[in-house]
Amino acid sequence: MTEATDLLVIGAGPCGLAAAIAAKQAGLPCVVLDRRTVVSTIDRYPLAMTFFSTPERIEIGGIPFIASHEKPTRQDGLIYYRRVADHYALDVRPGEEVVDVAREADGGFRVQVVRAHDRKEYRAANLVFATGYFDNPNFLRIPGEDLPHVHHYFLEGHPYWHQRVIVIGAGNSSVDAALECWRAGATVTLIHFGEGFDRTVKAWVLPDITNRVKQGSIGVRWHSRVRAITPTDVEVVSDVTGAVERIPADAVLAMTGYHADTSLLRQLGVPVDDATGVPAHDERTMGTPVEGIYLAGVIASGNDANRLFIENARGHGELIVQDIVARRRTAQVRSSAVISAS
Repeated sequence: MTEATDLLVIGAGPCGLAAAIAAKQAGLPCVVLDRRTVVSTIDRYPLAMTFFSTPERIEIGGIPFIASHEKPTRQDGLIYYRRVADHYALDVRPGEEVVDVAREADGGFRVQVVRAHDRKEYRAANLVFATGYFDNPNFLRIPGEDLPHVHHYFLEGHPYWHQRVIVIGAGNSSVDAALECWRAGATVTLIHFGEGFDRTVKAWVLPDITNRVKQGSIGVRWHSRVRAITPTDVEVVSDVTGAVERIPADAVLAMTGYHADTSLLRQLGVPVDDATGVPAHDERTMGTPVEGIYLAGVIASGNDANRLFIENARGHGELIVQDIVARRRTAQVRSSAVISAS
């Protein structure tokens, strides 16, 4: 159960697919693994989500992205990226989770994978980490966070009809969840440690949520934190006064963000900055200090997930493949020089 390839891409999101397309165009054998499925991050977005970007800015592989609206929807994205993968006949393997990696004596890499019913091993000359961050929620680490009515992902508002919903956070995910739940008939209270909505909230959504708060349709507790969750309520403490309040809750949506998992990179010897979470890499090639290991997509932005996204990271794959090809040419030249000298 061991298979060899020139390039192994871990993560089948848009940036991972773009790397695989660049490899295919360069004639470089490439396999793409994903623990879930192709563009699984988009699959986990809210059902009614729209992208920030217009279609042409998130195209990959030179394939036009035709959408029904100015800003494509989640469904548009799923259809588009599936079709791109099919068009290029990319070797994408869903349901294969990388659990261990190691450097070989010859400079290549051994990769251990768990599948639904067995395990498999890959050997690769080069690795691309395109694992994103959406699989790893930022937990509050408070009592009750593991209760069944507490969620770190939000799909749609309908299940919360006539329920009392607490939304934690004030970014795009929180705002979308609060508005959708309120429109579905929920009683919504939003709780945030800051004094207002995040600066990253979509410009066309901000007036909507601001007006709902002003008119009292959606409750809000600024400068506050959830200290504990019980089956029936949440305990909220004010950072300003220290006052404690218990708010009834049938559901808690903890939209507290996500983070990249850099444990495998660290295991391979790639330095990761403790303060920023950014793995060491050269932005000209996306190569790390460990030769043969590359980054693609948001994993290269560390803790600041708003710095890289599809439209400004989709070119990472081309940089990576160009560097791999250049390295091989250099190695061939050196090898020829040694043979000639002998």
